[in-house]
Amino acid sequence: MARLTKKQKEAVAKIDKDKLYSVDEASALIKEITNTKFDASVDLAVRLGVDPKKANQMVRGVVSLPHGTGKDMKVLALVTPDKEAEAKEAGADFVGLDEYLDKIKGGWTDVDVIVTMPSVMGKLGPLGRVLGPRGLMPNPKTGTVTMDVAKAVSDVKAGKIDFKVDKTGIVHAAIAKSSFTADKIAGNANELLQTLMKLKPTTAKGTYIKSIFMSSTMSPSVAIDPKIG
Repeated sequence: MARLTKKQKEAVAKIDKDKLYSVDEASALIKEITNTKFDASVDLAVRLGVDPKKANQMVRGVVSLPHGTGKDMKVLALVTPDKEAEAKEAGADFVGLDEYLDKIKGGWTDVDVIVTMPSVMGKLGPLGRVLGPRGLMPNPKTGTVTMDVAKAVSDVKAGKIDFKVDKTGIVHAAIAKSSFTADKIAGNANELLQTLMKLKPTTAKGTYIKSIFMSSTMSPSVAIDPKIG
């Protein structure tokens, strides 16, 4: 195991390992223990009491973070010519169709989100091997396959993110930047947690939210009291 640096040791010393912090306390503490020279990402890891192997316990959704993500999301709009102007006006970074499909076939995936139309999805099917593992395949459930391309693009730019429970039952999400105020970090965290509560599968038995940890890039994690509802 790698040795901790002096700053990392100082950060660990500030965390009470026997305490479950409130969201507000954790948000303030994360700012205090983040010492990166860049604007670190603040992440939330929520362990759910579900079995992701069962289709009726798959937790997936979208949330519009009230204070945005702090990241300039690169959006590719794969649309027909009649929708190009709409996508550009909404702020899409890349707009087009066949030329970008060819680029993706060649391995290009330098975007954060892809927005498209129902009529185009057939062309994206063969690219599943490239887009799927990177979480870039558009999906109607996350609002990225729609005829209202402008709204989809502007929502992503404003801080809408999608999340999905992984095979170990954990939802990972980047919710803020360390430069945010503690109040804004907490506001975004609470929005995600409340959204997860609303998505509790009726077939999930026992404790739904088992644990919550907040961390920033390269920081230790802070345990949050899972009894939020």
